[in-house]
Amino acid sequence: MESARESIVVRAHPAECFAVATDFLHYPTWASDVKEVVIEERDDTGRPSVVTFRAGAFGRSTSYTLRYDYTEAPEAIGWRLVEGDITSKLDGRYVFSSYGQDQTEVAYELDAELVVPIPGFVKRRAESKIIHTALGDLKARVETTVTSHT
Repeated sequence: MESARESIVVRAHPAECFAVATDFLHYPTWASDVKEVVIEERDDTGRPSVVTFRAGAFGRSTSYTLRYDYTEAPEAIGWRLVEGDITSKLDGRYVFSSYGQDQTEVAYELDAELVVPIPGFVKRRAESKIIHTALGDLKARVETTVTSHT
């Protein structure tokens, strides 16, 4: 998969990062662009497996549904687009790796395509913005949550 990738170091254990990243119902309270989340399906263990999001993107509202893959959990979680109104592809994954004492390197990979084709440099810039915002929001949420529990 040709994808954009970025990482950030978070002051928390990998399991704490994974827990926040998979707590989809709380995304609207901390993920800048996410306005609404609906859990459509859960797997045999009760984890959300198909999730619909409504988010702000490109100056408008967009909806998309993702199918989550927990095969590598809790070290990673991946997803693939099931359906989207302006996206034809929105596949990616978070990878959580121990990074020193009480820290995690969180990597985010994303491969996105819009229904309407756009130039490659615009696509890369949009993917980079999505990833940068998502990582910054995740870091802030995890570190706030971990700090409030210590």
